[in-house]
Amino acid sequence: MSDRTITAEAVVPSPHVDAGDEGYSKDLKSRHINMIAIGGAIGTGLFLGAGGRMAGAGPSLAIAYAICGAFAFFVVRALGELVLYRPSSGAFVSYAREFMGEKGAYTAGWLYFLNWSTTAVADITAAATYAHFWAMFSSVPQWVCALVALAVVLTANLISVRYFGEMEFWFAIIKVAALVAFMCIGIYLVVTQHQVDGHTPGIATIGDNGGIFPKGMMPMLLVIQGVVFAYASVELCGVAAGETENPAKIIPKAINSIMWRVGIFYVGSVVLLALLLPYTAYSDGESPFVTVLAKIGVPGAAGVMNLVVLTAALSSLNSGLYSTGRILRSMALAGSAPRFTGRMNKGQVPYGGILLTAGFGVLGVVLNYLVPGKAFEIVLNFASIGILGTWGMVMLCSLLFWQRSREGRVSRPAYRLPWAPYTQIVTLCFLVVVAFLMWWGGGVGRTTVECLPLIAAALVGGWFLVRGRVAAVAAECQGLGD
Repeated sequence: MSDRTITAEAVVPSPHVDAGDEGYSKDLKSRHINMIAIGGAIGTGLFLGAGGRMAGAGPSLAIAYAICGAFAFFVVRALGELVLYRPSSGAFVSYAREFMGEKGAYTAGWLYFLNWSTTAVADITAAATYAHFWAMFSSVPQWVCALVALAVVLTANLISVRYFGEMEFWFAIIKVAALVAFMCIGIYLVVTQHQVDGHTPGIATIGDNGGIFPKGMMPMLLVIQGVVFAYASVELCGVAAGETENPAKIIPKAINSIMWRVGIFYVGSVVLLALLLPYTAYSDGESPFVTVLAKIGVPGAAGVMNLVVLTAALSSLNSGLYSTGRILRSMALAGSAPRFTGRMNKGQVPYGGILLTAGFGVLGVVLNYLVPGKAFEIVLNFASIGILGTWGMVMLCSLLFWQRSREGRVSRPAYRLPWAPYTQIVTLCFLVVVAFLMWWGGGVGRTTVECLPLIAAALVGGWFLVRGRVAAVAAECQGLGD
């Protein structure tokens, strides 16, 4: 069957039914999904991490953000096509179950959990660190700040999905407002040629300091491994689709907006940073936005940006608890996750999975008590493997879905990933290259990649532990179907 013969009116409904999709409320509105989409694409990787990356790669960092942003868009667009085919709170885990069987769903789910459970530790560590910026919190132990951050976000997640949506909506508003304000200031400085720390903003700032590639091409390639993880939450709107009334109308608009938002907020802001100051003015330990605002004498700039970065960390923690709760419930009802993670409370929230992820967050509190200076670095790199695995699974599901459409077994919706199957194949190759760059760069990244056999062994061992229950659940569902 040719792709050209498939229309939205002739869609073959999915024969797959995921028990994990039952029982949710549909309380997320269009404004929630739109801000979840943009909030997932804007995080601490831009607000804080861009400073060190700019110092390492120079203005070519904008190219790295553009390349990674394009692949992030392909991933979320592929997920969007699957969502319109069959909305599911289990998202790519549910699609992996349909197209790759229970082994695929098991692998996708636990890689996603690896990503967010370790990210949760990093997020509460970041939140506690940022809180210490203000004098009123400086005397409070870091682990106490971490515990308070976890408690606040966990409580909101457990009450209802509406509370999660509202919290994420306002977190995203703060992040967007901060970027818009900075970009307005930056554009004004460039247009008026207002001096910044003795430098006249403009193209000359780049040209007089080594050009776009001041240290050559290799630093830009190596920084890609870190830039990818700045886009780590873009898949969140796909998970949220299972709790919205009209995903066919809302999701395409939210996903399509990601591309131009990435272009404006990521690439645009990095270009502005390069035009305003030489790349050598930025550093790893300070937000590049704070660097610029401090140089032009904006009072309270550091405090305001610290609040924004704290918001980004809490937003990431909020997203992680939400999404893993839904993913784990889908897995629990199939037998591949602990039974308690499938339980729902009166607010129609899968509290079991949320509490399991929060439990790993508590380990972060312990790390903040034992090694407050190293807690962030210890866990952050392991999240990277989960992110690559998650994106890889989304593209594999998309590729298998495309293959089934060619065989006439399913029909693709009108909203599609363009240039299939080449887009999926190129994206998968890109993810392999990122993993290689992690290893090539040495240091903690190389150690993380070298831990892949251990992660694979843990997944294989876990499968042998749960496969009996998975088979029993499948047989029971088959019996009910008959």
